[in-house]
Amino acid sequence: MTPPEQAPRAETNEKAADEYAAERRVRYFTRRRQAKRFLDEVNYPHSIHPALVPGVSVEDQKVRYGIDRIILVAVGAVILGFVAWGVIAPQQVFDLSTAALGWVMRNLGWVFNVLAIGMVLLLVVLAFSRYGKIPLGLDGEKPEYGTASWAAMLFGAGIGIGIIFFGPFEPLTYYLSPRPGAPYDAGSIAAMKGAIAQSALHWGVNAWAIYAIVGLAVAYVSFRRGRVPLMSAIVAGLWGGDSSSPGSRVIDALAIIATLFGTAASLGIGALQIARGVEIVGGLPATGTALAMLIIGVLTLGTIASAVSGVARGIRWLSNINMALALVLAVFIFGVGPTVFLVNIIPGAITEYLGTLPGMLGANMSEGEDMQSFLSSWTTFYWAWWVSWAPFVGVFTAKISRGRTIRQFVLGVLLIPSSIIVLAFAVLGGTAIWLQRRASELDAAGNTVGIADPDRAIAPDGTVDSLPAPAEIFFAVVDQLPGAGIISAIVIVMLAIFFITSADSASLVNSQLSQKGNPTPNRLVTAFWALCMAGIAVVILLFGGQNALQGLQNLIVITALPFAVVLVLMAVALVKELRHDPMAIRDHYQEAAIENAVKHGVAEYGDHFALAIEPTAPDSEYATGGEFDSTAPEVTEWYARTDEDGNPVEYDYEAGAYLDEDGNSLPEDSADEAWRADGASPTAEGVDGAGNR
Repeated sequence: MTPPEQAPRAETNEKAADEYAAERRVRYFTRRRQAKRFLDEVNYPHSIHPALVPGVSVEDQKVRYGIDRIILVAVGAVILGFVAWGVIAPQQVFDLSTAALGWVMRNLGWVFNVLAIGMVLLLVVLAFSRYGKIPLGLDGEKPEYGTASWAAMLFGAGIGIGIIFFGPFEPLTYYLSPRPGAPYDAGSIAAMKGAIAQSALHWGVNAWAIYAIVGLAVAYVSFRRGRVPLMSAIVAGLWGGDSSSPGSRVIDALAIIATLFGTAASLGIGALQIARGVEIVGGLPATGTALAMLIIGVLTLGTIASAVSGVARGIRWLSNINMALALVLAVFIFGVGPTVFLVNIIPGAITEYLGTLPGMLGANMSEGEDMQSFLSSWTTFYWAWWVSWAPFVGVFTAKISRGRTIRQFVLGVLLIPSSIIVLAFAVLGGTAIWLQRRASELDAAGNTVGIADPDRAIAPDGTVDSLPAPAEIFFAVVDQLPGAGIISAIVIVMLAIFFITSADSASLVNSQLSQKGNPTPNRLVTAFWALCMAGIAVVILLFGGQNALQGLQNLIVITALPFAVVLVLMAVALVKELRHDPMAIRDHYQEAAIENAVKHGVAEYGDHFALAIEPTAPDSEYATGGEFDSTAPEVTEWYARTDEDGNPVEYDYEAGAYLDEDGNSLPEDSADEAWRADGASPTAEGVDGAGNR
C-alpha cells in the first residue's frame, strides 16, 4: 500500500507515464506514416524495398523458351566441319592440334593453373564470409533434398569412366615415373604415397572447385535471382543484356563446345577400355580401334534412343545401379586385394597430399622441358578437362542443391565427391602399386632395385615404358585378383552404362544451352548433340593407338581455353551480384544501424539507453542507409517482373502472385503458361544423377 504522504507523487508519476506512452504512440504512428509516404514517393518495383525481396525463382518467371537457331546452326556447323576434317585427314588434325597444344601450354598454361588455385580460394572466402549464409533459393526455403540424399547424388556425380580408366593407371605411372622435381625417387617407399597424392591433386578439391563455381553461379541466378540457367545469364550481370545478344550467344556457344569435347574425350577412352575388355574376356585378338569405333556407334544409338524416347527414369535407374556396382567393386578390390597395405597407406597418402600440395600446385612451365612435358600430359591437361566438364557437372550440382546455403554448397561440393574419388584412386592405384612391388626386388629399405617376376609385374621391366596400354591396365590389375573374369565382365557393363548415361545427360545440358535454358528441351536437338559427341570421339580414336590419348589432350586443352576466360567472368559476376543480395543489404543495414545507435546512445545518455527505430533525415550521421542508394538499378532492376516479351507486369510479393490492371491476382501467376505453350513442363527433372565424368 502506498503511504498517504506518497500518494500525490505516485499519481503524478502514473499520469506522466500515461502521457509519455501516449506521446510514444503518436510518434510511432507518425513515423509509420512518414515511412509509408517515403515508400510511396520512392518507386520501388512492386513497392518492395530491395532489402526485403525474398528472392525470385526462375520457375516463377514468365519465360518463353525456344530453339536458339543461331547457336544451334553455328556450333553444329563448326562441330560437323571438324568431324568431317578429322575423318578425312586425321593425321593433319593431330599434327596441327599438337602444335597448337604446345603453344597454348608454353604461353597460356598458367591460365588453367591460376584457375585451379584461384577458384578454391574464392569459394572458401565466400563460404566463410557473410555471403555464406545466403540461400540458393528464396528466403526460408528448405533444401530440396535431405543431406544424405544430397551427399549421395554428389558422390554419383564423381563416379564414371575416368575413375576406372585412370584409377590404377595414373598412380602406378607416378610411382614408376614421379613428377620432375618430386621429393622421392621412382619405385621408392616415398613414391607410393607421393603417387596417390599426385592423383589426389588432379581429381580432388581443385577439380571440384572448377565445377563448384559454375554450379554455385547457376544455382544462385536461377533459384535466387530468377534467371534461366545459362552461362550467359550469369555473365550478363557484368554488362546487362539478355541471352539473345551476340556476346551472350558466344558465351553459351563456348560452353557447348567445351562440353562436347570434354565429354567426347571421356566417351573415347571409355570405348577404348570396353573394347580392350571385350578382347581380354572373350579371348579375341587385338583389333586396334576398330572395335572401339563399333562400340561408340552401338552405344550412341542407345543414347539417342534414350534421348528421343525420354526414358529419363530408366537412365536414373541405370545410374543408381552403376553407383551400387562401383561401390561393390571398390569394396571387393579392397577386401580381396592388399587390404592391410591399403589401410596403412591411405592415411599416409592423405597426409602426403596435404603436405606437398603447395609444391604440386607450384609446378610450372618455366621449370624445364621435363616439367613442361609432365604438366602438358597431366596437371594442366586435367585442369583443362575439368573446365570443359564444368558446364555439365555445374548444372547438375546446381539442380540438386536448391535451398542449400552458399556455405553448405561450397563445403559439400568441394569435400564430399573429392573425398570419395581420392579413396577410389587410393584403392585402385594402391592395389596396382602393391602388385608391381610384389613382383619386384626390394632392398633393405623397401625400395625397388629390380624385377623378380616379370610375368606377375604390371610393368615387366619396372619402368613406365613397359606398362600396358592405359585401357588395359585395369584388367591387368584385376587379372591377378580372385574372380577376375566375373569382375572384368561387370566392369565392361559398368563402362557401357556410364557411356550412355554420361552422353545422354551431357547432351541434355547442351540441348538446354541451345534452347534458351529450356528445362525440357527438344529431344531431337538432344539427339543431335549426342551424335556430335560421338563424332568427336571417333576423330579422337582415328588418331590411333597411343596417339588417341595425346589427341584427347590436344583437343581438350585447346577447346577449354576460351571457356576458362568465361569462368573467370562468371566468378566476378557472381561476387558482384552477391554484394547486392537482399540478405547482404540487410546485413549492411544491421551493422550500420547498431553501430550508429550505440554511438548515439552513449553520446546522449551515457550507460543507460535502449535502441529504438525512428526515421532520420537522409543526410543524418545516424542514417542507417545514408550511403546506400536503394533505388539504384543494380539493386532494383533484377526483381522487377516482366512478361515473356520483357514488358513490365505487376506482382504482389506478399501474395506471390501476378496482378492484372485492376490489381487482382491472376489465376495463372507463374511461368506455367509459357512452358505449356512450348510443350514443356516447369516441373521437369532436367539433369539427373547420370552426371558422371
